[in-house]
Amino acid sequence: MTKALIVIDIQNDFCPGGALAVAGGDEIVPGVNALMAEYPAVILTQDWHPAGHSSFASAHPGAAPFSTTEMPYGTQVLWPDHCVQGSPGAAFHAALDTDRADLIIRKGFNPAIDSYSAFFENDQTTPTGLEGYLRTRGITELTMVGLATDFCVNFSATDAARLGFSVTVRQDLCRGIDMEGSLDAALAGLREAGVAIA
Repeated sequence: MTKALIVIDIQNDFCPGGALAVAGGDEIVPGVNALMAEYPAVILTQDWHPAGHSSFASAHPGAAPFSTTEMPYGTQVLWPDHCVQGSPGAAFHAALDTDRADLIIRKGFNPAIDSYSAFFENDQTTPTGLEGYLRTRGITELTMVGLATDFCVNFSATDAARLGFSVTVRQDLCRGIDMEGSLDAALAGLREAGVAIA
């Protein structure tokens, strides 16, 4: 019972047709559902932004989506509005087996700070509570799948490894955005952090 599957942000807005679509994002759903059967614990994460979130380009007059700005916690990519709380885009992909989830972690709900990682907001210090949940259940080995490889999966896996968990990213069950080489950089960083890429 020491293993958990962490399913990152398989939501409508990150799938084809969504506001921040990841190419092929929906293709991984059947494989993710099948993999759930192999794990005693399944945790889903859900991007969950209030309208007007500070990471949205629309909240910064004149800023273009995918440009960057400096926040108190560092450089922030400004995204198209996505995964707004209660919107169809924030909902999990209809084919995802959400019934298997023991826990759903919502992140990015603080309007002043983005949250890529399942463990910490982007200030790298404000916790989501996931670490405590896993530790109290005695879970030490994590497998991560979902969207997007180079952002939320990357940050979640890196943080988990830094916290001392044994972490594997199933690259076949992830899809990346790949902005200006971000995918290769993320994979290199994951390996450097001690994350296994399967």
